[in-house]
Amino acid sequence: MFGGIIIHSLLVVFGGTGDLAHRKIYPAIYNLYVSGHLPENFAMAAVGRREKTEETFRKEAASSIRRYARENRGNQEDIDHVVSRFFYWQADFTKYNGYEELKDYLNALDARFHTHGNRIFYLAVAPEHFGTIVQHLDRSGMTDQERAYKRVVIEKPFGKDLASAIELNNIITGVFKEDQIYRIDHFLGKEMLQNILVIRFANAFFEPLWNNKYIDHIQITSSETVGVENRGGYYETAGAMRDMMQNHMLQLLMLTAMEPPVSLDTHAIRDEKVKVLKAIAPFSPEKVKTNVVRGQYGDGLIHGKPVSAYRKEERVSPDSDTETYIAMKLEIENFRWAGVPIYLRTGKRMPVKTTKIVIQFLPLPGILYYRNFGSLEPNRLIIEIQPREGVIIRFNGKKPGTRNEIIPVELDFCQNCAIGEVSPDAYEKLLLDVMNGDSTLFTRWDEVEYAWRLMDNITREWSSNIENPAFPNYASGTWGPAAADDLLERDGRFWFND
Repeated sequence: MFGGIIIHSLLVVFGGTGDLAHRKIYPAIYNLYVSGHLPENFAMAAVGRREKTEETFRKEAASSIRRYARENRGNQEDIDHVVSRFFYWQADFTKYNGYEELKDYLNALDARFHTHGNRIFYLAVAPEHFGTIVQHLDRSGMTDQERAYKRVVIEKPFGKDLASAIELNNIITGVFKEDQIYRIDHFLGKEMLQNILVIRFANAFFEPLWNNKYIDHIQITSSETVGVENRGGYYETAGAMRDMMQNHMLQLLMLTAMEPPVSLDTHAIRDEKVKVLKAIAPFSPEKVKTNVVRGQYGDGLIHGKPVSAYRKEERVSPDSDTETYIAMKLEIENFRWAGVPIYLRTGKRMPVKTTKIVIQFLPLPGILYYRNFGSLEPNRLIIEIQPREGVIIRFNGKKPGTRNEIIPVELDFCQNCAIGEVSPDAYEKLLLDVMNGDSTLFTRWDEVEYAWRLMDNITREWSSNIENPAFPNYASGTWGPAAADDLLERDGRFWFND
C-alpha cells in the first residue's frame, strides 16, 4: 500500500481550524498512525486565527478523528496518543507580525520531538493567502534547507487563470524549488486512480488495445448528488471549470491517455502526462460553441427529496451565471489517439455520485453474429474511481437456455465491496508521500500551465459572449442539460449512465 522511507517530520498546517484540516488532514494523520506509517518522531502544529486553548483544539481534533477516520476510530487510547502530538498556535498568518515567534515555537517542538529541522508547511487556506504565507515564511528564515528539508503543500485551485497561476508560481518558486513544492490534487491520491497505470501497463491484454485501432471513444464522468453546500461564496468565483475540469478531470484524462513512461520515476511519469495536454487540439471560438456545454442546476429531486436551485443557495447571486456542470468533447492529436473522441463531464446535483472512466471499443465487422443478431452491445472497460472502486469488463455472451440469444455480461472486480475493506483515504497517501519526498502524485508546474492554457480558451470565449446563458438549464436529479446529450448523439453515441 505504501512505500519509501518515512522521514521525521514537523507538519505545520496553516488554516488549522478549518474544514479541510478537520475533515481530511487530522483523520489522515491518525490513519497513518494506526496503520504503522506515521514517523515515530512526528508532531503537528496548527496555525489559526481563532482564539482557543490547546486543550480545546485537541478535543476538537479528536472529535473530527472519531467522525472521519476510516478505521479504528473508536480506540480512545490511539486517538489520545495522536492528538498529544497536536499543538495550536494562534496568529493572523496574513500579517508578518508573529512569524518570528512562530519560528521559535516550531524550533522548540523540533527539539522536543527530534524532527531534525524538517518542516512541511501545509497551506489549507484560501488561495489568495498562498503567496503571502510563503513570502512571510521566507522573510522569517523558516525556508532554509541547509540542514533539513522544507516543503510546501498547496491546495487547489492554483490560480484562477493562466495569468494568475504564473504570478503565484513566480512568488512560490522565488522561495521554494520545484522539488519542494507539492501542488495537491486529492484525486491523484485515490486508490483506483493510481491503479490506472497498473491496469494499463501490467497487463498484456489491455495495453495492445489501448489505441485508435481498437477504441471507439472514451467517456470520463465525475458526478455529485450534492449542491454547493456552504461553499457558495467560493463556488461563485470558481464554478465547475476551476473547481473540477481544469484539475481533477484533466488529471483523469492524462492518466488514461498518456504513453508508457520509460520508467516509474516521478519525472518520467509526469513528462508523459504533460505530453497529453500538449497534444490536445486547442479550443477555437467555434469549437467552444459546438464542443463545450455548460449548465446550472435548478430545483428538483435528489433521492426523492426536493432540493433548491443553485441561485437559491447561500451566498449565491440570484441571477448567477456560474456553471455547476460542464461537458466537452476534445481530441488528442497524436498517433495513438487520432480520431478517437474523448468526452468529459462533471456536475453537481446529478442522480448519482460517481467518478468513472468508460473505454468503449470499436465494433467488429458486420458479419457472423453481427449479421445474424443485428445490433450487439459494444465491448466496454469501465474503471470506477469512487465511491465504488473497481474494474468492469462488459462483453457479449450467449444467454443460457435453448434459444440462441446473445446478451451483455460482465466480469466485475470490486476492491472495496467486501465488508471491512476500506481503501486508504487520498490524503493519507499524499501526506505520506510528502514526508517521503515523493512528488509523483502531485501536480508539476507545467501540468498546471498547459491545463490553464487549454481552459482559458473556453472561459475567454464565454466572457466575450455578453448574453447570460439561459440558467438554470437542468433540473436537480438529472444528468445535465439536453445539449450535453447532443454532444454524443450527433456522433451516433450516448452517455453511459449505468
